Order: sequence, then C-alpha cells, then structure tokens
Amino acid sequence: MEERETPNDFVPTHRDIEPDARFNSKLATKFINCLMHDGKKSIATSVFYEALDMIAKRMPEEDPYKVFSQAMENVKPGIEVRSKRVGGATYQVPTPVNPKRRQALGIRWMLEAVRGKKGRPMANSLADEFIAAYRREGAAMTKRDNVHRMADANKAFAHFA
Repeated sequence: MEERETPNDFVPTHRDIEPDARFNSKLATKFINCLMHDGKKSIATSVFYEALDMIAKRMPEEDPYKVFSQAMENVKPGIEVRSKRVGGATYQVPTPVNPKRRQALGIRWMLEAVRGKKGRPMANSLADEFIAAYRREGAAMTKRDNVHRMADANKAFAHFA
C-alpha cells in the first residue's frame, strides 16, 4: 500500500523570485508580477520600465530606480489595526506589520492608487504615483497615513495585542 502524507507533514514552500533584468532587483520583479494582468508579464514589464523612463525625464538629477525604491519604502506601513474580539466587544488593536506584509501592502496600495486614475496610460499614472510617493504625497501615501492615524487613535487598546 502506498504511503500518503498526512496534513501535519505539509510544509509550505517559499518560491524565490528572480531579480529583474534591468536593475537586478527582486522588489522590481515583485512589483511587475503584481502589476501583471492575465499572465501578460511582457506588457507589465514594459509599463513598469516606461514609467521609470518617464521618471528619468521628469527628474534628471535622480536615479529612477532610487525614486521607485524610496517611494515604495515611504508607502510601506509600520503599524496597522487588527480586529480583536474581547468579551463580546470588538476592538481595533494596533499591531506592528511584519516585513513581507509591509511590502505586499505597499505594492497593493500603490497599484490601487494607480488603477483608480482612469483615462490615462498606465505608465503615466504609475510614474506620477511613484514621484508623489517619493515626495510623501499622493493617494498611496494618504492610504498609509490613514492606517497610521487609525492605529494612533486606537493605541489605548494596544494592551490587547
């Protein structure tokens, strides 16, 4: 009889992503993968690089990849609120965010902000949002600030964490 794995033997695998060709960056690859729609990676890659080329034209004194990475760093949240049920009441408890989730939330908020701007080419919107986040403004930064403000407003419940 064949031996079967029990559910307790399951170990999730972590797939390592390859760095992108132009900047040799895993962050860029991760962003491109999240930007991708319907498996069309070549289109997502060209949109991303086109956005960085626009940044290079608009901000000639800055390295476009540095603008992108700093923008992503600025958008990442340090703390978030999680719902916790205590004695029939639900509290919004501020908790620190682990690094993987910080990156995922930063990318998600950035893409949400860009996709919210209709009627313009994706690369233009992406370049605008990167520059705005680099300067600590824009829709993605507003989202981050709102999350931080919520956590700050609920810090009285931090002892439930």
